[in-house]
Amino acid sequence: MTTTGPGGSSEPANEGTPEVSLDRSPRPRRSSAPPPISVELGERTYEVVVGPHALDDLGTRLPVPSQATRAALVTNPTVEALYGEVVRTALSERGLEVDTIEVPDAEAAKSLETLGEVYHRMAAIPLRRQDLVVALGGGVVGDLAGFAAATWNRGVAVAQIPTTLLAQVDSAVGGKTGINLPEGKNLVGAFHQPTVVVADTGILATLPERERRAGLGEVAKYGFIADPVVLELLESRPDAAIAGDADVLTEVVRRGVAVKAEIVTSDERESGRRALLNYGHTIGHAIEALTDYAVYRHGEAVALGMVAAARLGERMGVSEDGLADRTVALLERLGLPVGGVRLDPAEVRQALTRDKKAQADGVRFVLCRTPGEAFVVEAPSPGLLDEVLRSLA
Repeated sequence: MTTTGPGGSSEPANEGTPEVSLDRSPRPRRSSAPPPISVELGERTYEVVVGPHALDDLGTRLPVPSQATRAALVTNPTVEALYGEVVRTALSERGLEVDTIEVPDAEAAKSLETLGEVYHRMAAIPLRRQDLVVALGGGVVGDLAGFAAATWNRGVAVAQIPTTLLAQVDSAVGGKTGINLPEGKNLVGAFHQPTVVVADTGILATLPERERRAGLGEVAKYGFIADPVVLELLESRPDAAIAGDADVLTEVVRRGVAVKAEIVTSDERESGRRALLNYGHTIGHAIEALTDYAVYRHGEAVALGMVAAARLGERMGVSEDGLADRTVALLERLGLPVGGVRLDPAEVRQALTRDKKAQADGVRFVLCRTPGEAFVVEAPSPGLLDEVLRSLA
């Protein structure tokens, strides 16, 4: 980890400081920009800005805590080189002194070790409870910085600026933060809603193609669980989506975010409907853990998990015939894996016992009756699950 920016002294944190208040005064909007999507959570309501050029007026989009004097910008070296100066300038224009904390650019960065290093840097700034954390990067940066913000001084405001497709359509929205353990993904975490999410879809064309493909796995999830139009868009224009076409990606990201915003509003802490967002993730997370997070991107693992879920639903008689074939056909056109995974079913079942949806009698699964209609089922029989797992080979 490297750090840049000022690290001078500041007044000590005041444990008696009241909850952070945010400057939410009206700010100018680009007339041509799509309207923001609102995540309605009472006093913690926030906007998700989605569209090309969203970074151009970042300074007008950022709610800043009223007593903030500093911002910790958490990013990785690749993103820092591309967009770090833009974000620092926007924060400086809002009167904040900015310290940049760089973390590794890989899933392995979501670790206790990296988290500890971020805490030490925050202490050196020093970052007060009234200050701001800004997460600039993909899902790894967003999850890590979000969890650090949730736990530093018992909670510091965080703004999410996602720079990957996967983060824009999913992980930056909804307040889930966390880090991984060798035993499983996101086992240590907290709910900590951002103050804003700014998703510039125009920058997605600069991503490596594999990153866009992986993000499309998470995009497809929203089509299966709630909005079939997303599937139709991807099926009709897969090449444009893969290439980073701003019009296509803006539309599917906005649709995905709208679904997630509605679900999070109704079930912020996953006591019910929010579990539907885990479609494809149950087996996907197990695959990631059993391959040491080194073989598959998250969206690739989710793609495999969606294939497994569709096959499981058909074998259980609760999903429409042909769902698995449609799933495989779409994911193949998007260049995502639909097989080739050879894992011991017993090891996968053991990994599933650590899943957050696991019950005393096994893990629940999110399935689809038909695209747009998802639901949760209780644990299937081990034999049926093993059969589905072997089908991924």
